[in-house]
Amino acid sequence: MDVPRIPLGGWIEAGLDFLTGHYSHVTRAISRFTRSNISSLNDLLMSVPPWAMIVVIALLCWRISGYRLGVFAILGLSLIWNLGLWQPTIQSLSLVVIATLVAIVIALPIGVLAALSDGFNRVVMPILDFMQTMPAFVYLIPAIPFFGIGAVSAIFATVIFSMPPAIRFTALGIRQVPTELAEAADAFGSTRMQKLLKLQLPLALPTVMAGINQTIMLALSMVVIAAMIGANGLGAEVWSAIQRLQPGAGFEAGIAVVILAMLLDRITQAMKGREAAR
Repeated sequence: MDVPRIPLGGWIEAGLDFLTGHYSHVTRAISRFTRSNISSLNDLLMSVPPWAMIVVIALLCWRISGYRLGVFAILGLSLIWNLGLWQPTIQSLSLVVIATLVAIVIALPIGVLAALSDGFNRVVMPILDFMQTMPAFVYLIPAIPFFGIGAVSAIFATVIFSMPPAIRFTALGIRQVPTELAEAADAFGSTRMQKLLKLQLPLALPTVMAGINQTIMLALSMVVIAAMIGANGLGAEVWSAIQRLQPGAGFEAGIAVVILAMLLDRITQAMKGREAAR
């Protein structure tokens, strides 16, 4: 018995065609705004001499996490500079910073709503499951018709791909606040907003920071993958090395990605530890 094939792919393409056809003015405005911000941040970071940037990052690492991370920052970033990968590293950092900020701004309110409303939580969690299990490359496909080839599509795909952990951990952190404390706040006459801002969010902050850490790591991995659609940065160096069969250049760019990932991870881990210790 032949079962008619469900034209799911056709429906998705029709939906994307409808959105790009009727809302292209919105996507063009978002594209111009995002491209301007990426360019401004990249120009700002590139205007600082590499040695000065290394010193500033090393001091920041030493202040937040200790001298070991500061020494690692000096050695790792100096190696990146020596390999001639400073500009691609700054481009990747700019994309990660902007994508992470956008993802966090969207994710935190959704996470709070998911924590406070069981019904909203039941709706959101399957969507997050879908977003986290979808192969990363798939997110690049719908980004292109909306924003074209380049960094803006990379930001769009990166935000969608990296947002779920921040939502999950925010909801989890608030839900893990002891019920006795919430009841005590209610007994003292706290409003819902006072209880959220002065009790639940401060206690949930270490868990929220863990979600932000995961978001940053996923953003960095997606920014590297997004080189396939024209995003600059270290991913473009890796992709270029693959196309030209240059394993040495590919490994150099890969090592730079690892150094950048370790620095971002250790800094956010140290910030999470500080919040937990308070």
